[in-house]
This record gives sequence, C-alpha cells and structure tokens, in this order.
Amino acid sequence: MAHILLADDETAVRTFVTRALEAMGHSVVAVGDGGAALAQVQNTRFDLLISDIVMPVMDGIELALSAATAAPGMPILLMTGYAREKERAHNLESLIEDIISKPFSLAELQAIVASILDGA
Repeated sequence: MAHILLADDETAVRTFVTRALEAMGHSVVAVGDGGAALAQVQNTRFDLLISDIVMPVMDGIELALSAATAAPGMPILLMTGYAREKERAHNLESLIEDIISKPFSLAELQAIVASILDGA
C-alpha cells in the first residue's frame, strides 16, 4: 500500500491517525512538527503527506509550500480544528488535495485518504 508521512504535534491525534492508516495497510512515519516532517520529505519518498496546520517549528501551510517544492506531485492533506486556519489554507488549493476538520471520525479519515490515493 502507500507510504504516508503524518505531522501533528498532538500525540493522541498522531496515534489515532497512525492506527487508522495502518489498519488500511499503509506504512506510516509520524512526526511531531513541521520541521521534522520537511526533513523526512527531503530524505524519503512518500505517497501522501498528512499534516496539521497549527504546529510548532513550521506550521502545516509552510510545510505544504516547502513539501510541494521538495517533492512535486506528492498529495497533501491538511487537518485543522480552527476555522480561521482552514480559510488560510484554501489559498493553497493548487497544492493540497483537501482539508479535513478536527474532530473527524475514523471512517471520514479512511474515506478521504482512500479517495486521495485512488486519484494519485
């Protein structure tokens, strides 16, 4: 299946999303901030980047911009619990596949990931 990079500063979210993706058969590398995620993107090929928008070191929007340069064509899914951040991210429509709002269900996450990967 797919090799997925997950960036979120909340341990509970990282654990939930990692388990959901692994249940789908994907391999997951999970990191706690955007800087660590960018280092991974620069050194490893991923089939999908899933990132929270609000994180320390580098936020998800900066990460999406940098990742799109480092790994052109890699699909990017952003997550956020903040409406204002979701509006900010809509300016990235050409770089990202979608934005999922927190809290989300296991089924919602799995459906959107399957849709993105099927279209890739």
